[in-house]
Amino acid sequence: MAHSSLQTIRDEHMTLGAMLRALGQMIDRGPGDAPERYFDVMRATLFYIDEFPERMHHPKESQLLFPQLARVAPQCQELLARLEKDHAGSEHAVRELQHLLLGWELVGDSRRHVFEEAARRFLDLYLRHMQLEDTEILPLAEQVLGDSDWAALDAAFARNCDPLNGKYPRDPLYDRLFTRIVMRNSSH
Repeated sequence: MAHSSLQTIRDEHMTLGAMLRALGQMIDRGPGDAPERYFDVMRATLFYIDEFPERMHHPKESQLLFPQLARVAPQCQELLARLEKDHAGSEHAVRELQHLLLGWELVGDSRRHVFEEAARRFLDLYLRHMQLEDTEILPLAEQVLGDSDWAALDAAFARNCDPLNGKYPRDPLYDRLFTRIVMRNSSH
């Protein structure tokens, strides 16, 4: 039986993975001769990461999926603790990146290296985190969770409407964000 929450989680991971890889490509490319556009897209991308995955996606994993798994699959306690630690640290890390980016933008190139190194570490950790969830946690959840567990997860994740994954009608509140990230980045 297919569970909508699993598909939602996978879709959100796919969208966020694409966003993170695009962020890495932007860092590699640098601002070039369009620093205003570069910083605008970077700020919008980091805002999206803070706004959606950190405030909607991770809390549902931490408050619903992980406790249900811990209850029925005690063998995954160590892995769940690691993923929880990642969740706790990633919110702080994305806000630190926003600060480091602002420092680079306002103070100048003397701050660039610090931002770029922190961003690369963040991207690497985040991508590895999602890979662990996709390859270890979600398959385990499919095996061990019961119908009532899935009903609660499906209902909770149905309220996640990632504004950038293209599966949901565009939310006017996020149109400017979408335009900044996708349209301005593609013209860079």
